[in-house]
Amino acid sequence: MSLMETGFAEIDGRRLETAWIAPARAGLPTIVMLHEGLGSVALWKDFPERLADRTGCGMLIYSRYGHGASSLLEGDRPVDYMHREAEVVLPAVLRHFGIERPILFGHSDGGSIALIYAGFRPDDVAGLILEAPHVFVEDLTVASIARVKDLYRTTDLAGKLRRYHHSVDRTFWGWNDIWLDPRFKFWNIERSLPAIRCPILAIQGSDDEYGTRAQLDTIVAATPATEMVMLAACGHSPHRDQGAEVLERSATFIAAVARV
Repeated sequence: MSLMETGFAEIDGRRLETAWIAPARAGLPTIVMLHEGLGSVALWKDFPERLADRTGCGMLIYSRYGHGASSLLEGDRPVDYMHREAEVVLPAVLRHFGIERPILFGHSDGGSIALIYAGFRPDDVAGLILEAPHVFVEDLTVASIARVKDLYRTTDLAGKLRRYHHSVDRTFWGWNDIWLDPRFKFWNIERSLPAIRCPILAIQGSDDEYGTRAQLDTIVAATPATEMVMLAACGHSPHRDQGAEVLERSATFIAAVARV
Protein backbone atom coordinates (compact mmCIF):
# COMPACT_ATOMS: atom_id res chain seq x y z
CA MET A 1 0.00 0.00 0.00
CA SER A 2 1.34 3.45 -0.94
CA LEU A 3 2.63 5.63 1.90
CA MET A 4 0.46 8.67 2.63
CA GLU A 5 2.07 11.74 4.19
CA THR A 6 -0.33 14.03 6.06
CA GLY A 7 0.00 17.67 7.00
CA PHE A 8 -1.53 21.12 6.66
CA ALA A 9 -1.26 23.98 4.19
CA GLU A 10 -2.20 27.64 4.59
CA ILE A 11 -4.45 28.45 1.64
CA ASP A 12 -6.67 31.51 1.14
CA GLY A 13 -6.14 32.52 4.76
CA ARG A 14 -7.21 29.16 6.17
CA ARG A 15 -5.53 25.95 7.29
CA LEU A 16 -6.37 22.98 5.09
CA GLU A 17 -5.76 19.36 6.02
CA THR A 18 -3.73 17.64 3.29
CA ALA A 19 -2.41 14.22 2.38
CA TRP A 20 0.17 13.38 -0.27
CA ILE A 21 1.14 10.13 -1.96
CA ALA A 22 4.38 10.33 -3.93
CA PRO A 23 4.35 9.00 -7.50
CA ALA A 24 5.77 5.55 -8.11
CA ARG A 25 6.71 6.45 -11.68
CA ALA A 26 7.90 9.70 -13.23
CA GLY A 27 6.04 11.47 -16.01
CA LEU A 28 2.51 10.65 -14.90
CA PRO A 29 -0.13 13.26 -14.11
CA THR A 30 -0.92 13.97 -10.46
CA ILE A 31 -4.41 13.06 -9.29
CA VAL A 32 -6.14 15.58 -7.03
CA MET A 33 -9.04 14.21 -5.00
CA LEU A 34 -12.03 16.54 -4.40
CA HIS A 35 -14.43 15.18 -1.81
CA GLU A 36 -18.21 15.20 -1.48
CA GLY A 37 -20.37 17.65 0.48
CA LEU A 38 -19.83 15.87 3.79
CA GLY A 39 -16.42 14.45 2.88
CA SER A 40 -12.86 14.87 4.09
CA VAL A 41 -9.44 13.29 3.69
CA ALA A 42 -10.39 10.50 6.10
CA LEU A 43 -13.73 9.74 4.49
CA TRP A 44 -12.02 8.61 1.27
CA LYS A 45 -10.70 5.75 3.47
CA ASP A 46 -8.23 3.58 1.52
CA PHE A 47 -9.43 4.42 -1.99
CA PRO A 48 -6.65 6.98 -2.74
CA GLU A 49 -3.94 4.48 -1.78
CA ARG A 50 -5.56 1.80 -3.91
CA LEU A 51 -5.76 4.16 -6.89
CA ALA A 52 -2.14 5.23 -6.40
CA ASP A 53 -1.02 1.59 -6.24
CA ARG A 54 -2.99 0.77 -9.37
CA THR A 55 -1.78 3.72 -11.47
CA GLY A 56 1.62 4.77 -10.08
CA CYS A 57 0.42 8.39 -10.01
CA GLY A 58 1.17 10.89 -7.27
CA MET A 59 -1.94 11.98 -5.40
CA LEU A 60 -3.02 15.02 -3.43
CA ILE A 61 -6.03 14.79 -1.14
CA TYR A 62 -7.28 17.69 0.95
CA SER A 63 -10.20 18.59 3.19
CA ARG A 64 -11.93 21.76 2.10
CA TYR A 65 -12.49 24.64 4.52
CA GLY A 66 -14.99 23.53 7.16
CA HIS A 67 -14.31 19.82 6.66
CA GLY A 68 -12.15 17.22 8.35
CA ALA A 69 -9.31 18.78 10.33
CA SER A 70 -9.27 21.96 8.22
CA SER A 71 -10.20 25.35 9.69
CA LEU A 72 -13.67 25.34 11.20
CA LEU A 73 -16.51 26.86 9.21
CA GLU A 74 -17.43 30.35 10.38
CA GLY A 75 -20.88 31.62 9.40
CA ASP A 76 -23.03 30.39 6.55
CA ARG A 77 -21.81 29.09 3.21
CA PRO A 78 -22.70 31.37 0.27
CA VAL A 79 -24.62 30.06 -2.74
CA ASP A 80 -21.48 30.38 -4.87
CA TYR A 81 -19.22 28.41 -2.50
CA MET A 82 -18.32 25.83 -5.16
CA HIS A 83 -17.34 28.56 -7.62
CA ARG A 84 -15.01 30.11 -5.05
CA GLU A 85 -13.49 26.71 -4.37
CA ALA A 86 -12.88 26.11 -8.09
CA GLU A 87 -11.75 29.60 -9.07
CA VAL A 88 -9.81 30.73 -5.99
CA VAL A 89 -8.96 27.92 -3.58
CA LEU A 90 -8.15 25.03 -5.93
CA PRO A 91 -5.75 27.12 -8.09
CA ALA A 92 -4.01 28.24 -4.89
CA VAL A 93 -3.74 24.64 -3.68
CA LEU A 94 -2.20 23.55 -6.98
CA ARG A 95 0.31 26.44 -6.92
CA HIS A 96 1.23 25.65 -3.31
CA PHE A 97 2.09 22.05 -4.21
CA GLY A 98 3.58 22.83 -7.62
CA ILE A 99 1.03 20.69 -9.45
CA GLU A 100 0.46 21.38 -13.15
CA ARG A 101 -2.31 19.93 -15.33
CA PRO A 102 -3.66 17.39 -12.84
CA ILE A 103 -6.37 14.83 -13.24
CA LEU A 104 -9.17 15.96 -10.94
CA PHE A 105 -11.12 13.15 -9.26
CA GLY A 106 -14.28 14.73 -7.89
CA HIS A 107 -17.13 13.16 -5.95
CA SER A 108 -20.54 14.90 -5.79
CA ASP A 109 -19.77 18.54 -4.79
CA GLY A 110 -16.16 17.74 -5.66
CA GLY A 111 -17.25 16.71 -9.15
CA SER A 112 -19.05 20.01 -9.59
CA ILE A 113 -15.95 21.88 -8.43
CA ALA A 114 -13.85 19.92 -10.93
CA LEU A 115 -16.20 20.88 -13.76
CA ILE A 116 -16.16 24.56 -12.82
CA TYR A 117 -12.35 24.52 -12.65
CA ALA A 118 -12.05 22.81 -16.05
CA GLY A 119 -14.37 25.38 -17.61
CA PHE A 120 -12.54 28.25 -15.91
CA ARG A 121 -9.03 26.98 -16.77
CA PRO A 122 -9.45 24.59 -19.71
CA ASP A 123 -5.73 24.44 -20.49
CA ASP A 124 -4.75 23.61 -16.91
CA VAL A 125 -6.33 20.20 -16.43
CA ALA A 126 -5.43 16.87 -18.06
CA GLY A 127 -8.67 15.03 -17.33
CA LEU A 128 -11.66 14.70 -15.03
CA ILE A 129 -13.00 11.66 -13.21
CA LEU A 130 -16.43 12.53 -11.86
CA GLU A 131 -18.57 10.52 -9.47
CA ALA A 132 -22.19 11.67 -9.14
CA PRO A 133 -21.49 15.30 -10.11
CA HIS A 134 -24.18 17.98 -9.94
CA VAL A 135 -24.62 20.51 -12.73
CA PHE A 136 -28.07 21.70 -11.64
CA VAL A 137 -30.34 21.12 -8.65
CA GLU A 138 -32.91 18.33 -8.94
CA ASP A 139 -36.00 17.92 -6.78
CA LEU A 140 -34.73 14.44 -5.88
CA THR A 141 -31.54 15.97 -4.45
CA VAL A 142 -33.38 18.50 -2.31
CA ALA A 143 -35.81 15.86 -1.01
CA SER A 144 -32.97 13.51 -0.06
CA ILE A 145 -31.02 16.26 1.70
CA ALA A 146 -34.17 17.20 3.62
CA ARG A 147 -34.50 13.57 4.75
CA VAL A 148 -30.87 13.57 5.90
CA LYS A 149 -31.63 16.67 7.98
CA ASP A 150 -34.31 14.69 9.82
CA LEU A 151 -31.95 11.70 10.24
CA TYR A 152 -29.27 13.97 11.69
CA ARG A 153 -31.73 15.19 14.31
CA THR A 154 -33.23 11.79 15.20
CA THR A 155 -30.44 9.20 14.79
CA ASP A 156 -26.74 8.78 15.58
CA LEU A 157 -25.65 10.11 12.19
CA ALA A 158 -23.63 12.83 13.95
CA GLY A 159 -21.76 10.17 15.89
CA LYS A 160 -20.91 8.30 12.70
CA LEU A 161 -19.64 11.46 11.00
CA ARG A 162 -17.67 12.67 14.04
CA ARG A 163 -14.72 10.40 13.25
CA TYR A 164 -14.23 12.32 9.97
CA HIS A 165 -14.72 15.95 11.09
CA HIS A 166 -13.39 18.02 13.97
CA SER A 167 -16.69 19.93 14.24
CA VAL A 168 -19.38 17.67 12.86
CA ASP A 169 -22.25 20.06 13.60
CA ARG A 170 -20.65 22.96 11.73
CA THR A 171 -19.74 20.72 8.82
CA PHE A 172 -23.18 19.14 8.56
CA TRP A 173 -25.25 22.30 8.86
CA GLY A 174 -22.90 24.23 6.58
CA TRP A 175 -23.68 21.67 3.86
CA ASN A 176 -27.33 21.00 4.66
CA ASP A 177 -28.43 24.60 5.15
CA ILE A 178 -27.10 25.88 1.83
CA TRP A 179 -28.52 23.00 -0.22
CA LEU A 180 -31.95 23.57 1.38
CA ASP A 181 -31.77 27.36 1.01
CA PRO A 182 -34.47 28.41 -1.52
CA ARG A 183 -31.89 30.51 -3.38
CA PHE A 184 -29.81 27.41 -4.08
CA LYS A 185 -32.59 25.91 -6.20
CA PHE A 186 -31.33 28.14 -9.03
CA TRP A 187 -27.67 27.09 -8.72
CA ASN A 188 -26.50 25.84 -12.11
CA ILE A 189 -23.08 25.30 -13.73
CA GLU A 190 -24.14 24.31 -17.25
CA ARG A 191 -22.50 27.46 -18.63
CA SER A 192 -19.10 26.11 -17.50
CA LEU A 193 -19.36 22.98 -19.64
CA PRO A 194 -18.83 24.17 -23.24
CA ALA A 195 -15.34 25.52 -22.45
CA ILE A 196 -14.11 22.13 -21.18
CA ARG A 197 -11.74 20.41 -23.62
CA CYS A 198 -10.17 17.61 -21.56
CA PRO A 199 -11.42 14.00 -21.53
CA ILE A 200 -13.96 13.12 -18.85
CA LEU A 201 -14.94 9.86 -17.16
CA ALA A 202 -18.38 10.41 -15.61
CA ILE A 203 -19.71 7.73 -13.25
CA GLN A 204 -23.19 7.52 -11.73
CA GLY A 205 -24.91 4.88 -9.63
CA SER A 206 -28.30 3.72 -10.88
CA ASP A 207 -29.59 3.88 -7.29
CA ASP A 208 -28.13 7.30 -6.47
CA GLU A 209 -30.51 8.99 -4.04
CA TYR A 210 -29.00 12.44 -4.68
CA GLY A 211 -29.07 12.66 -8.48
CA THR A 212 -30.16 11.08 -11.74
CA ARG A 213 -28.64 10.24 -15.10
CA ALA A 214 -29.87 13.65 -16.31
CA GLN A 215 -26.77 15.17 -14.71
CA LEU A 216 -24.44 13.01 -16.83
CA ASP A 217 -26.55 13.42 -19.96
CA THR A 218 -26.15 17.18 -19.63
CA ILE A 219 -22.36 16.86 -19.35
CA VAL A 220 -22.15 14.50 -22.34
CA ALA A 221 -24.24 16.84 -24.50
CA ALA A 222 -22.02 19.86 -23.77
CA THR A 223 -18.50 18.41 -23.76
CA PRO A 224 -16.46 16.83 -26.58
CA ALA A 225 -14.97 13.77 -24.90
CA THR A 226 -17.03 12.32 -22.07
CA GLU A 227 -17.35 8.61 -21.33
CA MET A 228 -20.47 7.95 -19.27
CA VAL A 229 -20.66 4.93 -16.97
CA MET A 230 -23.87 3.93 -15.19
CA LEU A 231 -23.30 1.35 -12.44
CA ALA A 232 -26.04 -1.01 -11.25
CA ALA A 233 -26.50 -1.74 -7.53
CA CYS A 234 -24.74 1.53 -6.76
CA GLY A 235 -25.76 4.61 -4.79
CA HIS A 236 -24.20 8.05 -4.40
CA SER A 237 -20.67 6.80 -3.62
CA PRO A 238 -19.49 4.57 -6.48
CA HIS A 239 -15.95 4.21 -5.10
CA ARG A 240 -17.48 2.60 -2.00
CA ASP A 241 -20.42 0.72 -3.53
CA GLN A 242 -18.59 -0.54 -6.63
CA GLY A 243 -14.97 0.08 -5.67
CA ALA A 244 -13.33 -2.53 -7.90
CA GLU A 245 -15.22 -1.35 -10.99
CA VAL A 246 -14.47 2.32 -10.32
CA LEU A 247 -10.81 1.52 -9.70
CA GLU A 248 -10.51 -0.39 -12.99
CA ARG A 249 -12.39 2.23 -15.02
CA SER A 250 -10.34 5.03 -13.47
CA ALA A 251 -7.02 3.27 -14.07
CA THR A 252 -7.88 2.67 -17.74
CA PHE A 253 -8.91 6.31 -18.16
CA ILE A 254 -5.75 7.60 -16.44
CA ALA A 255 -3.52 5.41 -18.60
CA ALA A 256 -5.15 6.82 -21.73
CA VAL A 257 -4.77 10.42 -20.51
CA ALA A 258 -1.11 9.81 -19.65
CA ARG A 259 -0.44 8.63 -23.21
CA VAL A 260 -1.86 11.78 -24.82
